[in-house]
Amino acid sequence: MGAAVAKSSSARGAVPESNLEARILEAMRRREAKGCSIKSFNSIILKFPKIDQSLRKCKATFENFDEDGNGVIDPQELKHCFEKLEISLTDEEINDLFDACDISEAKGIKFNEFIVLLCLVYFLREDPAAHQSKSWKGMPNLDSTFETLVDAFVFLDKNKDGYVSRNEMVDAINETTSGERSSGRIAMRRFEEMDWDKNGMVNFKEFLFAFTRWVGIEDADDNDSDKDAENDSSDNDAENDN
Repeated sequence: MGAAVAKSSSARGAVPESNLEARILEAMRRREAKGCSIKSFNSIILKFPKIDQSLRKCKATFENFDEDGNGVIDPQELKHCFEKLEISLTDEEINDLFDACDISEAKGIKFNEFIVLLCLVYFLREDPAAHQSKSWKGMPNLDSTFETLVDAFVFLDKNKDGYVSRNEMVDAINETTSGERSSGRIAMRRFEEMDWDKNGMVNFKEFLFAFTRWVGIEDADDNDSDKDAENDSSDNDAENDN
């Protein structure tokens, strides 16, 4: 689905591919040193409905910033978005965020990509090198939701190196489903959903994109598109019948 942060097969030897990804990795390692409140993977799953509801409140905001109504936010629209949200970012930072989140390479940010982008902005806002303010003018209060996503990643990254490995994912699932034969398969399936380039490690951005799918954000958008297509097809059939 897109480029991962690093191509090395060893998390500790991985080299971030951009300044933004290096900042995310550094910030995550600082954050992991503080620990997290999550105690099991099952407790993360139980939060899915609440997280889904919170993230969907951003839909109206996304549509408002999609000025030409084509279903994606282009680089210029993204700049306008940050201006209206009163989030101060340099052009380079905006371009880096756009490139990092445009995983469909559509030259535009879709709704699920917009969610990930906002979470990265939230996560990096405490970074000393960041220029953005803490305000989220006109947006739903997402801080607690984004903090839950950060906590979930911290919980999974047992060795606190900024990446989630296959073994760490298996351990996290096994802690919740101890003794169940299916637990290993569940863990591997979840890990494969996150590990885009199959390099055996998952960075925070990959995790966020997988999480939007887990709570149904991407699937819902796809279903909406399918319904629209079906409606269009029905309309055309009706016109042909007439």
